[in-house]
Amino acid sequence: MTTVAGRTFGSDNHAGVHPAVLTALASVNSGDAVAYGEDAITEAAIARLCAAAGARTGYLVFNGTGANMLALSLLLRPYEAVICAETSHLNVDECGAPERVLGCKLLPIPALDGKLTPDLIATRLSGVGDEHRVQPRVVQLAQATELGTCYSLTELRRIRDFGRAHGLLIYLDGARIANAAAHLGCSLADIAACADVLSFGGTKNGALGVEAVLVMTGGLDAGAQYHRKQLMQLASKMRFLAAQVDALLDGDRWLVTARHANDMASRLAIALADVAGVRLAHPVQSNGVFTEVSRALADRLLRDWSIQEWSETADGKRCVLRWMTAFDTTVEEVESLVAAVSRAAADSEARTAG
Repeated sequence: MTTVAGRTFGSDNHAGVHPAVLTALASVNSGDAVAYGEDAITEAAIARLCAAAGARTGYLVFNGTGANMLALSLLLRPYEAVICAETSHLNVDECGAPERVLGCKLLPIPALDGKLTPDLIATRLSGVGDEHRVQPRVVQLAQATELGTCYSLTELRRIRDFGRAHGLLIYLDGARIANAAAHLGCSLADIAACADVLSFGGTKNGALGVEAVLVMTGGLDAGAQYHRKQLMQLASKMRFLAAQVDALLDGDRWLVTARHANDMASRLAIALADVAGVRLAHPVQSNGVFTEVSRALADRLLRDWSIQEWSETADGKRCVLRWMTAFDTTVEEVESLVAAVSRAAADSEARTAG
């Protein structure tokens, strides 16, 4: 596997921890603190995050799947279902956790660029009121989506209003909500106002391992602490999760880091689009770049880089590869990557011509 100064471009999860987060962790690693979130550090961090989002309550958890499970557990009854994009992390990358852990049914919908619309959501409402069929109750959105695209605030508000008109609750998976806010130039509260419950991602944005579940709508957080415990997401030494959140909020670091990652992705996309044989597969609106290339070039790049093959055409001749930037990606790393892809593309073309 080829790396450039340690950079793989395979995922923002590959990146290390922001120095400020490490400093914050060290700063709370002194003396005792009451466990399970009843310490002053945790209380202050949650209050600060809730104030930034306009949330009623917040709950820290270990990871994104845990955040999704806790959030959905607050929104669903046993006979209710979740409408989501077919490409959603919930549907594709959580190993059946919603079905096994919560016992809920997912109603996935093919969606252009990974984004749902009121019209698409409406296609899953035909069984409402039929006691023989699962009842749709939650619309799950990802902001940013798994395809690197972002809902505009107008699009989010339309879905929120549609949901309210049809008795649907909105859950927003915010694993990369910082990248979405950076792209839209809006506040966390602007996005949060379009959801009943949302998650705030830290792990993909410089944290060691922390996400938060934020409840916006009254009454939905009843028993949330018990749900978190049953779902094995209650940290005993909660101050170490809280310290990470506090470090990300300090000086809007969560937004600064995301803005940098987005800028590096934009730079990468512009350069790769000029490489012969490489085509952008989706709009680049966060820190993910999806490129469509030939099967031959893909095989070469997958051999040399720790990247993800996202999809393949029916005839197997072309496929889509995903490249991710992070808070610590540098311009030099992007330029080195583009040079390497250009060389691989030229070599691949020469082999095909020969």
